[in-house]
This record gives sequence, structure tokens and C-alpha cells, in this order.
Amino acid sequence: MARIRIPSTIVILFVTVQTGFLLFMYARYSSFLPQSEEKPSQVHILILSSWRSGSSFVGQLFSQHPSVFYLMEPAWHVWVTMYQNSAKVLHMAVRDLVRSVFLCDMSVFDAYMPWKRNLSDLFQWAVSRALCSSPACDSFQRTDITSEMACKTLCGRYPFSKVEEACKTYSHVVIKEVRFFDLKVLYPLLTDPSLNLKIIHLVRDPRAVVKSREQSIKALARDNGIVLSTNGTKVEDSKYKVMQEICRSHVQIYETATLKPPNFLKDRYLMIRFEDLVRDPLSEISEMYKFADLRLTPTLKSWIYNITHGQGPGKKKEAFKITSRDAVSVSQAWRNVLSFQKIKKIQEVCKGAINMLGYQLVDSEKEQRDLSLDLVLPRRQNQFSWSSFNPKH
Repeated sequence: MARIRIPSTIVILFVTVQTGFLLFMYARYSSFLPQSEEKPSQVHILILSSWRSGSSFVGQLFSQHPSVFYLMEPAWHVWVTMYQNSAKVLHMAVRDLVRSVFLCDMSVFDAYMPWKRNLSDLFQWAVSRALCSSPACDSFQRTDITSEMACKTLCGRYPFSKVEEACKTYSHVVIKEVRFFDLKVLYPLLTDPSLNLKIIHLVRDPRAVVKSREQSIKALARDNGIVLSTNGTKVEDSKYKVMQEICRSHVQIYETATLKPPNFLKDRYLMIRFEDLVRDPLSEISEMYKFADLRLTPTLKSWIYNITHGQGPGKKKEAFKITSRDAVSVSQAWRNVLSFQKIKKIQEVCKGAINMLGYQLVDSEKEQRDLSLDLVLPRRQNQFSWSSFNPKH
């Protein structure tokens, strides 16, 4: 059989053309593929907590960082608008709003406040340093530590469009929310390729939470009704039914994140106890910042020291304000303020959460009042670790 000889130059030319054609087709094809492999440019942090658990304080630890765009409880607008629904029913609307905020799409607020004109139309806008500094407001620099009062005075009349404009200029978007009661509701956000979401789950001793809630009974009455599904009727939680739901939600969130969690939660969940935070602020804050891919600046270190080393536990009128206080004193105040009868009832409805989150029950008023008895247990050595997690099991 005769052999056909093809000159090597033709072979090289053919291979070159073929390679070029394949590269062209790959580039053309890949342009139509969803960009799920690409990591979003922004980092998204959700501070997940409950009312009166120190979440406003933790929110400020992020808000004052020059790389962070922060909003405090934007889902407040959902609950105020649809207050006749239950928390469970509102989960989807809250989740959709949170997703839009993370993506800096503030048109989502059209459904809840169509009249919006200024920054001041947004709930608790003035606690956000990002909305009190450029480009949202020209009165402060990004590296400034801002105060709520000064911000309200100088920045409230700036247009609402500045919220979206400012959001797009930050590397981190952080939201603090108290209106999620089930971690599984957040699974669509955790698997959304357009988000780079991490969750900081902040918990606090339920007995301390109750003491703090008693300072804000009227302010929490509408939210209580939504938690208990009362069709819009306000509720004062004298029987601790709301606390029972809050404690149940913390257990659910923690168990879901630590007992056979889905693989997409790997390195994206961090539980923080308020008591650990106030005892060793810099260590705990450094851990949160590392988790969030942020660095602690000298200015922030100084501010954190001042804010946690004030005088006394704070006044009743400061219940929703971040002021300089003795943070350790704040965390222990319930032991001198609440009656032992109340403590027994709280321990009864929240026993599972108290045990799981690492707090010590008290069996007598003597134990309650004895401040030398530490009721915050060391973190368990067998506490969940991703390094020991095998998704195949």
C-alpha cells in the first residue's frame, strides 16, 4: 500500500489552526456559562442574633471599620409593613430583602417605603458609619469613628440614592438581623453564586437577655406579637413565650450548623458568645475579623477599649444606644436585678439553650448572687470543628 507523505510544515500548520479553533470555541462557549466559579468581589457578613443580645454592639464593631458598609436590621421595614403575619411567613420576604441589600440593590425598599427620599427614611441609618461618611455624606471621612447623634444632625437630608451609591464602594457588606429563626431559611443565600456569605451567630445567656428585654418592654411588644403569630396584636412577654421561641431558634441554628451540616457551610459559620466578647474583647474581635477577612486598625483598637471600659452597666434610657460602659458589669447585671423566681422560670423554658451554649444553671438564690461563681463555662473541648467534619459520614 502506497503511503501518502504530508510535509511537516502542513502538519504544524494544521495543528496550529486546530488549536486556535479550539481556543476560540472554548472562549466563545465559556462566555455563555454562568460565572458560578468566580468569587464575588464583595464579602457578605450576616450577624445573626436576637433582640437584646449585644448585637447592636457587635454591629458597631463592624460598622466603624473603614472597609465595611453596614446596615442594622433592614428587615425591620418588612415586619413593620406586614406586622399581621407571623415570623415564619415573613422569613422569605426578609431573606429576599437581605439578599438585595448584600448586592447593593436598594430598590427592594420600594415595596416597604415607596415615599423614601432621604437617608433618614431608613431604619437606624445613623448607626452606620458608611452612611455618615463619603460618598453618602460629606461631613465625615471613612477612617473617622462616627456617633449616631452627630450623624443625625449632619447627614439626614442626603438623598436615599446615596445608600446604594455608598454600598457599591465597599469591600464588605455587613447586615445585623434579629428576624431569622431558622438557619435553613438562609441556605439559598449560602448557595447563591452571586454572594460570598458568612454567618456570625451571636448568642447571650438567656437570663441576661430577659433582664435587658425588661428595659424595653413596650418597644418589643409588636415584634413579640409577630413571633407568637397574634395577627398584629402587641404582646408583653410576661410568660416568656417569646423567650422560649428565641431559645429554641438558637438551638436550631447551632445544631443545624454543627451537627452534620451541609458542606457549603464549611468555614462560613462562627458562633460567638457575648460574655466571651466582653471579657476578652480584642481576642474575640480579632477572631471575628479574621473570619470576615478584615484587619483590626489602631483606631479601632482604641475605640473598642474605650467603649468596653466605661463606668457602670448603663441606664435604662440607653437600652438601644451604644455608649461607653463596663461591659463585664453589663453581662452580669441580671444576677443582682432579677428575682430567683424569674430565673427559675427562664431556666425552665430555655434549659436546652443554656446547656448547649455553655452556661451554668443556678439552683438557688445564693448561687445566683455569688458573683465569684462563674456561670459562663469554658468552651467545650469537643466543640464542633470543621477539621474533624467528614461530609461522607
